[in-house]
Amino acid sequence: MTTTRSSTVFTVLAAVSVGHLLNDLIQSLLPAVYPLLKIEFGLDFWHIGLITLTNQLTASLLQPLVGHLTDRRPKPYSLAAGMTATLLGLLLLSAAPRFALLVLAAALIGIGSAVFHPESSRVARLASGGRHGFAQSLFQTGGNAGSSLGPLLAAFVVAPHGRYYVAWFALVALAAIALLWRVGRWYAHTGMRRAAAVQQAHHGLPERDVRRGVAILLVLVFSKYVYLASLTSYFTFFLIHKFGVSVQSAQLHLFGFLAGVAAGTFAGGPIGDRIGRKAVIWASILGVLPFALVLPFANLFWTSVLSVVIGLVLASAFSAILVYGQELLPGRVGLVSGLFFGFAFGVGGIAAAALGWLADVTSIETVYTICAFLPALGIFTAWLPDARPAAGYAATDARQARASDT
Repeated sequence: MTTTRSSTVFTVLAAVSVGHLLNDLIQSLLPAVYPLLKIEFGLDFWHIGLITLTNQLTASLLQPLVGHLTDRRPKPYSLAAGMTATLLGLLLLSAAPRFALLVLAAALIGIGSAVFHPESSRVARLASGGRHGFAQSLFQTGGNAGSSLGPLLAAFVVAPHGRYYVAWFALVALAAIALLWRVGRWYAHTGMRRAAAVQQAHHGLPERDVRRGVAILLVLVFSKYVYLASLTSYFTFFLIHKFGVSVQSAQLHLFGFLAGVAAGTFAGGPIGDRIGRKAVIWASILGVLPFALVLPFANLFWTSVLSVVIGLVLASAFSAILVYGQELLPGRVGLVSGLFFGFAFGVGGIAAAALGWLADVTSIETVYTICAFLPALGIFTAWLPDARPAAGYAATDARQARASDT
């Protein structure tokens, strides 16, 4: 019986992680085809920033609302419904004849992301067996692996043939809908019993410390995602402008950075389970500062190396930040997930627009010189309140999740 339960937990966790991979693979196609859109439609950098802003603001504004509503009344099949919106946005992106429809396509893709993330993050926690950091890391690794595969597939499938080949990725969206429908069935029949059975322990912190902790975590998310926005949206342009590489070569370099992000995300959660979330946040945010400061002045080889190292180190923070937030606000998994995912996407969207404007009026090198100082905000980690150790939560959740399966 124990083996069956453990197998079921891991199977669901793996399924939702693969769903995240497929979702974020599709999401990452949008910035991956920016160079093609820029040439085809004659766009400036601020147009690129506006597309990203629309996509990420749509996701960010809806995610906390979706999380709050599903905390009160879970919607297991919303995962498949969100992916359907992403499918429609993908098809529109491949065929839009004018800029306004590109913006609409970005909005539809953002809506799909907003629906997907809060509920899938909840499923990952329910399927964790108490290993919350590991579950969130595996879940996030799926997403980051998908984000890294998007530019790679765009380089070999879309770039040689044109934007219309984006439509072939509708097959990926259809596969994701089928998978997420099955995850929704588990959630409806087993996961909701677990959600009712698991009663999180209180951390004993005063409300003032909880508010301070959440505010600091949001500052750290701001630091991480503004810097990531500079890389995900403009790294290909930086390489093309500074080193004269081809579009395809720049996309391969972007793949290397995003692969580093995926690896770092997987490492962060399990390490946080063992040594604590706060230590991981310290090492991740502040630890990336020296590499970020060197990046704008490196040659092509060291730029490639540094981008992978930056992705690896910086990405390890988000799983730890998310679980830290869930422990500060026990019982509000959907709200916390929606708030942090939504804030991350919103900040990234605003940063993309602002950095695009800055690149137009100065230079793309100036953008990276300024953004290099953002990881210094990691110093605020010193003022994070100490929540209850994660092991206490894990033991409680594991016992009660087993009880709900009997």
